[in-house]
Amino acid sequence: MPYTAPVSAPPETPASPAGPRHFARTRDFWFRLSEGRQVDDLWSQFTADARSSYGFYGKDVDWDAIKTMPGWRRPFHVAKQFFWALLLKLSPARRVLLFISLLLLLISAPKIHTGQYFIFDFNFESAAAALLLLLLSLELADKVTMKRDLEIAREIQSWLVPSHPPEVAGADIAFATRPQNSVAGDYYDAFFPGKGRDKLLLVIADVAGKSVPAALLMATLQASLRTIAGNNAPLADLVHGVNQYACAHSLDGMRFTTAVVGEYDLASRSLTYVNAGHNAPILRRVDGGLEKLEAGGLPFGIDADANFQIATVQFQPGDTLILYTDGVVEAFNANLEEYGNERWLAAIRNLPDVNADKILQGLMSGVDQFVGATRQSDDITCMIFRSSRA
Repeated sequence: MPYTAPVSAPPETPASPAGPRHFARTRDFWFRLSEGRQVDDLWSQFTADARSSYGFYGKDVDWDAIKTMPGWRRPFHVAKQFFWALLLKLSPARRVLLFISLLLLLISAPKIHTGQYFIFDFNFESAAAALLLLLLSLELADKVTMKRDLEIAREIQSWLVPSHPPEVAGADIAFATRPQNSVAGDYYDAFFPGKGRDKLLLVIADVAGKSVPAALLMATLQASLRTIAGNNAPLADLVHGVNQYACAHSLDGMRFTTAVVGEYDLASRSLTYVNAGHNAPILRRVDGGLEKLEAGGLPFGIDADANFQIATVQFQPGDTLILYTDGVVEAFNANLEEYGNERWLAAIRNLPDVNADKILQGLMSGVDQFVGATRQSDDITCMIFRSSRA
């Protein structure tokens, strides 16, 4: 999602002798609570979180059965199924804790008046509130622990991909990735295999699935590709070896990987590539024409004996290659409209004559503006490879 610059603390101003000091304390408290964000920003975050939670729990609701009910009964059944969806995601002990707290709130409502002086009042609100607070603290502790572990995993994963593009004579490279969660199943790389610097290997891949399982398989893919490439294997042998390794770790094809692997020859300015079931990279010619790099075969990890077609494209000075994962074109906005291939191709067709980094910023800004405050639904990765004019 769009980068949000950190907000610095407000400057401390001396309280007016005649003014109440509690105003400054209230202001500081609100700043600490909201991290200095504006109300519009807080509301956008809340709506994005609420929409995401609704979709998460709504998966357990039997919407087809609810549609057959009379209109006046539907809200009650939706509320009931949402409650059970939430309840069943807690541990058994915490379900009992939540049930007791709700029961205490329920029996706290009645008030019995007998005669003129006798009043019998059930009042367990404080106990129910304490139990709910305890339940919240337990869930928060789990979330913080998991978040800490995921942050460590994210740091480790960042070591597997380049943080800066390599310097390539006669070419310009830029890339960016945005995990949906803390870790991603997307992989990108640009490096010189072996000891020479005459050929550059370009890779972009997307492991089926999201989060931790996909990230673990991404790590194994990176290791196998780097190992085989380090032996100066021809592209055909490299692709065959990576596919063999992926098939051995794909759970019978359930965890396949789409990828584009290309070998760029610096002397001839030609790219030999294989597209293994991935979104076709777009080659934008200097005159504005677009070509799709589609030659290849099945995704890695499906068929150990698969054959892959190898193709070659010739670059001219000023040509730009855009490699990306499906999270780019499948990003959607608040109206559940996809960004789509047509918008993506239109953005590429209208690219200005600038360097790879500015091209990347412009393309990602277009996706951001379309998505708005909607929470990201998939990992997003994009790589720009531009042949220099000079």
